[in-house]
Amino acid sequence: MAFHVEGLVAIVVFYLAILAVGIWAAWKTKNTSTEGDRSEAIIVGGRDIGLLVGGFTMTATWVGGGYINGTAEAVYVPGYGLAWAQAPIGYSLSLILGGLFFAKPMRSKGYVTMLDPFQQLYGKRMGGLLFIPALMGEMFWAAAIFSALGATISVIIDINVNISVIISALIATMYTLVGGLYSVAYTDVVQLFCIFLGLWVSVPFAMSHPAVTDIGFTAVQQVHQAPWLGSINSLDIYTWLDNFLLLTLGGIPWQAYFQRVLSSSSATYAQVLSFLAAFGCLVMALPAVLIGAIGASTAWNETKYGFPDPMAKKEADMILPIVLQYLCPVYISFFGLGAVSAAVMSSADSSILSASSMFARNIYQLSFRQNASDREIVWVMRITVFLFGASATAMALLASSVYGLWYLSSDLVYIIIFPQLLCVLFIKGTNTYGAIAGYLFGLVLRITGGEPYLYLQPLIYYPGCYPDENNIYIQRFPFKTLAMLTSFFTNIIVSYLAKYLFESGTLPPKLDFLDAVVARYSREHMDKATLVKSDNIVLNELAPVNPRHSLTLSSTFTNKEAFNYVDSSPELSNAEDN
Repeated sequence: MAFHVEGLVAIVVFYLAILAVGIWAAWKTKNTSTEGDRSEAIIVGGRDIGLLVGGFTMTATWVGGGYINGTAEAVYVPGYGLAWAQAPIGYSLSLILGGLFFAKPMRSKGYVTMLDPFQQLYGKRMGGLLFIPALMGEMFWAAAIFSALGATISVIIDINVNISVIISALIATMYTLVGGLYSVAYTDVVQLFCIFLGLWVSVPFAMSHPAVTDIGFTAVQQVHQAPWLGSINSLDIYTWLDNFLLLTLGGIPWQAYFQRVLSSSSATYAQVLSFLAAFGCLVMALPAVLIGAIGASTAWNETKYGFPDPMAKKEADMILPIVLQYLCPVYISFFGLGAVSAAVMSSADSSILSASSMFARNIYQLSFRQNASDREIVWVMRITVFLFGASATAMALLASSVYGLWYLSSDLVYIIIFPQLLCVLFIKGTNTYGAIAGYLFGLVLRITGGEPYLYLQPLIYYPGCYPDENNIYIQRFPFKTLAMLTSFFTNIIVSYLAKYLFESGTLPPKLDFLDAVVARYSREHMDKATLVKSDNIVLNELAPVNPRHSLTLSSTFTNKEAFNYVDSSPELSNAEDN
């Protein structure tokens, strides 16, 4: 493969443009935030992200390198096809459900990160436990897409994979380091435009290549391989549903999503952003679907790629850059390469910032340094942005199963964090005991179900499981959804059981070592500082923070209106009379 100087120049120009936009956004952050709220400006953009920029950045967060490469791969792979390309529909529904049910309560209560409601209701210990799967999901996702970018660049431009990964990660980390959410949001606008333009420009050229058969014909007829529309066998229906629910419901409890929700200027705007991003995800998936269909409709032995085809060479996961390289003119393939680079960076910077935000606020500040100054928190975020960016880069270069690790961590987000989020927002009466029990049950059921990508043999063989070519058993039963539901109901049952045992006197108060029941419901320990207005909710519905947090809560939770305590409110008067 020849070294393309033009392609290298195009990538350098693209990266410099992205870096320039990121630095400009960092300057905007510095000039629009005061000294006392610098950390909030970095995490949630000062809560003044508008509809246009917000819609672009939320869409770009989902439309990453894994999204467009994975969609094209699913359509291309024989026997799967469009029927198994679940990400576009799954993530779009995830955004719609997030907008309908989760965006408004999260934004209206003035939270700063996704973990805030957990620490407010369940305490700092539970917040720390939930940080683990959330961090794993963000970091492994960033590492996986950095790895995909390096492989993509190596297909189109003959350049060292490690160098391309390091430079891409360095650029994304640099502008995230200096500008926070402002830099991520404004660079997302540029990156999303590049993705849209680069892929759509490539499609007509690839489709008109003489080796490509009409994709309308190959959609339903077998020519070079099975029809790219695909099908779902009766034996695989439950697996399909399990994966679809994981994408749809498991796509909600991610800090990268809630960071955009919480940066909106109002709860209504947060909902609208989710709906706009759902539409954007569908639109941005169309060229990836077409490129996968083109790959399935190509006689590869009639191209410079030669024989055998990408599937036989086990390069199906690289079908998108292969189509750009071998079915498009050289200058057009560089546009497509810019699109893939933009997609990777738009997701990687979001993941790095999300992980850093949760650590700086929920682990460092709320758990260990409640009196930390705003300047201190900003420096902790900068340090962790660099460390997490370096860690993701190292995993992309060294780990051989980054995607397998990401699959497992995304499963944990679905199985552990999603049911916990349902409980903390919508189920009254859950407490730390139920949360811990649900966490452990979900974790055990997921691990014992096995993971073929990591060659992890299952300990529980559900109905319909079968061995693959490596003699690792594959589960057809929807055990991931079973684990999620088990975690959800375990949380509720154990919470109410603990509440009953302590309040009935069956267990003495001294055994409430987590201060989750007795201390929470006793009037003398009731903390009136909450994240909701006291005139909107009766006293016994309030979700107080742990008493140890009460002295510094006003400096850490930023909805200042929540602390306007009115003694004459009728709800409080009635509660005191009782």
